[in-house]
Parts: sequence; structure tokens; C-alpha cells
Amino acid sequence: MITLLPKSLKDLNNVWKGSLMFEGMDMSKMADMMKDLQAKATEMEEQSKNVTMTAKAGGGMVEVTANGANEIIDITIDDSLLDDKSSMQILLMSAVNDVLKMVEDNKKSQAMGMMGGMNPFGMN
Repeated sequence: MITLLPKSLKDLNNVWKGSLMFEGMDMSKMADMMKDLQAKATEMEEQSKNVTMTAKAGGGMVEVTANGANEIIDITIDDSLLDDKSSMQILLMSAVNDVLKMVEDNKKSQAMGMMGGMNPFGMN
């Protein structure tokens, strides 16, 4: 099977004009929206480095802080856990998993917010 790719966005728009699935779509507007989306994603990624989240485990005996780029930036362990390696490991894993989930949920929320108001199909 040979696939011929359009040489320009205008050619692509002309190819899709005949398709019912893409009827009424302005491909140049869609391309502009995709560029805007990419710019917002890049900006969001840069800003995420300034966002910090902290999870606690064991009633605050272990605290783990991460930034929005999934980097652990601080760990605080209560001195009373230093003699109990097993408990410290369990609480540390719990806090790390919790903070990483918080970061992931924040990213999803930001992505959904970024998509809000965008209408790739040009319909009202």
C-alpha cells in the first residue's frame, strides 16, 4: 500500500473536505490550536518545577516533598524512626508513593484545565 502525504496544510484540508467525519473542520484552525496547546504544555512543564507537594506518613513521622516535575526535593524523618529500619522503610515508601500520586493527579488536572475551552472541531 502506498500512502501519499499532503505537501501542505492546505492540501491536507482539501483531502479531508470530502470526508463526512471531517466535514466543517478548518484544518488551519486546528493546526493553530495544536501549536497553542504545545506552547501551553511547554509553559506548564516549566511552571511545574515551582510547584511543591508534601505527603506525610505515620502521623507526620515521615514527610516527603516533590516538585511538579516528579523530583523528590526533601525528606524529613523523625529521629524516633532511626532505630526502627523496617517501620522507616514502610513509612518512607508510603509517603513517596503518595506524593508521586499527588504530582500525577496535579498534572492531569492541569492538562484537563489546559484543554478546557478548546474546540478542535470548530463547532459551537
